[in-house]
Amino acid sequence: MARDNNQVLKNLPIVVGALGGMLLLVNRFLTPELTDSQARSDALGVLLSALLIFTGLLWQQVQPRSPEAVELNGTQGFELAPDLPETVKTELAWASLMLLTNTSTRSVVVWDRDKVLLRRGILGDNPEVKPGAILQRVIDKQKPVYLVDVKLYPGRIEFDYLPRNTQGIICQPIGKRGVLVLGANAPRSYTQQDEKWIAGIAEKLDVCFSCYLNNDVAPAQI
Repeated sequence: MARDNNQVLKNLPIVVGALGGMLLLVNRFLTPELTDSQARSDALGVLLSALLIFTGLLWQQVQPRSPEAVELNGTQGFELAPDLPETVKTELAWASLMLLTNTSTRSVVVWDRDKVLLRRGILGDNPEVKPGAILQRVIDKQKPVYLVDVKLYPGRIEFDYLPRNTQGIICQPIGKRGVLVLGANAPRSYTQQDEKWIAGIAEKLDVCFSCYLNNDVAPAQI
């Protein structure tokens, strides 16, 4: 409702300016004899109408419309690999909850050591992850990839384990063997602050996986 009200306010100068210009034109045609004072008034009215229309157009550019969110096609779920240590399950549950509640993320997939460790949120039909070119590049280069508007990327077909109409995807490396894949329901929905937050969670998961999945000694605090 608030977004609709803001859009009405941004369109108001354009509507008023266009209406004023039309009334001035009608008045000019209906006037049998044009006086100097009326000509000056008409010129001033045209100038004010043009200024209103220009202001409305400027507002449209300065305050762009927020990306439209969609209802993702999938089922709500929470799946954990059954053979994980309880500590890893707890860490994954916490991390996924933070991402789902504090960012625009609607789907979370954690893949590590050639297996899916977690799927949570809106789940796609395919439960398996087969790394394609994008995921492999994330692992090889150890740098995240952000598909800001999924429909613009031909490589989106490799993310068949996410809902089909996912609008934005972030692939964040977890160490050298894993990836955190997040799906959003709106394009361009992740901020730079979100990306830093996601990178921090991935680093935390990497510490946890290194300690417990490799049977290393657990740190004092994770």
